Amino acid sequence: MILRRIRARAPLRLGFAGGGTDVSPYCDEFGGVSFNATIDLFAHVTLETRADGQVELSAEDRQETWCGTAEAELPTVEPLRLLKGVYNRCIREFFGGRPQAVTLTSYADCPPGSGLGTSSALVVAMVRAFAELADVTLSPARLARLAFEIERVDLGLAGGRQDQYAAAFGGFNFMQFLTDDSVVIEPVEVAPDVLRELEASLVLYFTGVSRESATIIEQQASNMRRHDARSLDGLHALKAAGYEMRDALAAGDLQSFGALLDAGWEAKKKTADRISSGAIDEVMRAAESYGVWGAKVSGAGGGGFIMFLVEATRREGLKRFLAQHGGEVMGAKFIASGVESWRAQARLAA
Repeated sequence: MILRRIRARAPLRLGFAGGGTDVSPYCDEFGGVSFNATIDLFAHVTLETRADGQVELSAEDRQETWCGTAEAELPTVEPLRLLKGVYNRCIREFFGGRPQAVTLTSYADCPPGSGLGTSSALVVAMVRAFAELADVTLSPARLARLAFEIERVDLGLAGGRQDQYAAAFGGFNFMQFLTDDSVVIEPVEVAPDVLRELEASLVLYFTGVSRESATIIEQQASNMRRHDARSLDGLHALKAAGYEMRDALAAGDLQSFGALLDAGWEAKKKTADRISSGAIDEVMRAAESYGVWGAKVSGAGGGGFIMFLVEATRREGLKRFLAQHGGEVMGAKFIASGVESWRAQARLAA
């Protein structure tokens, strides 16, 4: 018997502005926005059919594996609750509830909790792989919505909406999350010279895995439900900054773009406790002496990647300084493509 092998990958993203306003209940009441772009780091998935009636799930980068009988509904408990949730929904959506004996293997180019939307990109890649196996074509919008529902509805995981849409669509996108639950995706055209200058000025510094993201998101949601004035002021400012940053980048004004990145970070810190830390604040203050135009922590906060924008001629000096503090220092290239899948070489059953 020839068994099928599908591979898929979805890009991770940098969130420039608006993150937090895509989280309920803020976007349900006020409407949220997000301005983000996908980069050349990916979440990877391999999906293989089996002949033994079993399901094997594996997160290679976390060194976790689960095996069991192929059923229509796997128990959504740890380990690998996220992968089980994806399997369950895809069995319902694409296979009419018929169990599928498969091996599902995942890994990402950076760790969970990095602030780059890793978990949601993995879900998008897994759904795309299952759809490919079932010969089902999904639009980016439908794929993103399915991934959102798996994470936020089926599994009840705290978080927003931007990550699934970034991974599905790819590129620079200004996203609007409207009060009627609809989503508007506006691609943002960036001139080639501006894009190259942005890449030349970008430094990513990995501070370590964030253990706080779920707690931060839950506190933000709680503050919103109580209409906490400080939190709401911060979220309104983040939303306004999204429009301003979109316009600054479209105009090629990177210094204004960097200043708005800074302003957005200050607003973000108002929305919940523990978004920043003493160590993060210290590094960001010290980096100012290198002529940094702007900086912010990507994602919910509490750790993960800090993105810096700096004059290109001073970039290497900033990288050397950051390397002295430990952690990983790197650049990134922006990519225009979203999730993709392909059929790999089939194999014979043992």
